[in-house]
Amino acid sequence: MSVTRPAPARPDGVRASRARTLACSVTGAAVVALDGTVLTLAQPALQRDLHADVAQVQWTGTGYLVAVASLLVLAGRLGDRHGHHRVLALGSLGFAAASAGIALAPGIGAVVLLRVLQGACGALLQPATLGMLRTAYPPDRLTGPIALRTGAIGLAAAAGPLLGGALVSAYGWRAVFLLGVPPTLAIGLLALTVREPRRQDRAAPPGARAGGDPLGALLLAGTLGLLVHGLVTLPDPGAGGRAAATLAAATAAAVLLVRHERRAPHPLLPPALLRSRAVAGGLAALLAASAALSGTLFVTTYFLQEVQRLDPLGAALRVLPLAVTMVLGAVLCPPLQRRLGPRGAALAGGALLTAGVLVLARLDAGSGAAATGLGAALVGAGFVALMVTATAAVIRHAPEEHAGVAGGLQQTAMNTGPVLGVATAALLLALVPGGGFVPAHGAALPALALVAALTLPAALALPARADAGAPRGRP
Repeated sequence: MSVTRPAPARPDGVRASRARTLACSVTGAAVVALDGTVLTLAQPALQRDLHADVAQVQWTGTGYLVAVASLLVLAGRLGDRHGHHRVLALGSLGFAAASAGIALAPGIGAVVLLRVLQGACGALLQPATLGMLRTAYPPDRLTGPIALRTGAIGLAAAAGPLLGGALVSAYGWRAVFLLGVPPTLAIGLLALTVREPRRQDRAAPPGARAGGDPLGALLLAGTLGLLVHGLVTLPDPGAGGRAAATLAAATAAAVLLVRHERRAPHPLLPPALLRSRAVAGGLAALLAASAALSGTLFVTTYFLQEVQRLDPLGAALRVLPLAVTMVLGAVLCPPLQRRLGPRGAALAGGALLTAGVLVLARLDAGSGAAATGLGAALVGAGFVALMVTATAAVIRHAPEEHAGVAGGLQQTAMNTGPVLGVATAALLLALVPGGGFVPAHGAALPALALVAALTLPAALALPARADAGAPRGRP
């Protein structure tokens, strides 16, 4: 009896599909990064226009973060089950609709509610940008697309403050939210034209036909949401008891999650994925690196504006070398990994990141642009090397049927780390009032240098060679 085999995909069709996939991934990641940086500059104008108080305006950021952190892994699992391009399209179109709604919102309550919705859509979008790459490219060709995606994130983060400041000054805060509507609308429609590779050669992922793990998803969402909310409120004066109770609840939810996942027949977090040394090491490196970066930028920004009395544009120009080295470093990461291997590249990145934070930790009131620029450049170079290498390790060593969950875990680390870093910096600034915002007289940046140094033992868990232990992929 003859067996009919599916016709192989034409090379030109594969190339076109990969090009659309890469465009969706890069644009989606850049839009989310841009949205996060421009909002900060819009908040004062938003507060004045809507007659809101500071706590209400803070929830425009906190509500978004809680929604994103709670849903990332679940969104990744949805992509594994239903197709990453479909989930990305849904997230992108929802993000565009929420952004347009915020721009038209009549009051602060509507803004906060729509920001939570925007965060939920961002959670759908972010893991899909990595899951699509994993299914479109063979493992040994993932580093280049991930490096391009990282460079776009760095460029968007650098352009955000400048673009946001110009838009708010010229057109008001509502223009900032309209900025993301055209690109997210475009990639949402483009994603619907992408055909993901067929999976006839593999069994369906565990739980794909069994309804998934709804209780695990609920416990994970509760754990991450409570954790992020507790960390965000921890530095607020008088919020210590409330934050401690929230963090205790997060710990209890985490314990319940671990017990449930061990007994669930089809767990949300695949055991094979979590047992991978490369995945665990990559996630730990991303968590520590993003915490160190965000906490350092928080302290340095306040130092430049409150101590050295620079305006926002002047402060942004002082740390511009960080964005420059991130963009350039993303281009150099693929050859660096080929030469040093993932472990060597991550160790080099961790050393540069730690050195950069230590340079910035020596700044005082008389420090000039050269010292700030050198520290910022080292931080940017180290962070991009870690981000590209660790992300590639996480996605590369994840089975293709769990690419979405791996992308969700990567994005969870990248979203939780900044909250942890800023909370640490804010607490230490409050505990050492004599130092004010002068890094050389305080404890915040030395502590964040220790956090950056944690990337070094995490890097040792990565493979020495790029092809070691990775699942085989399509040519």
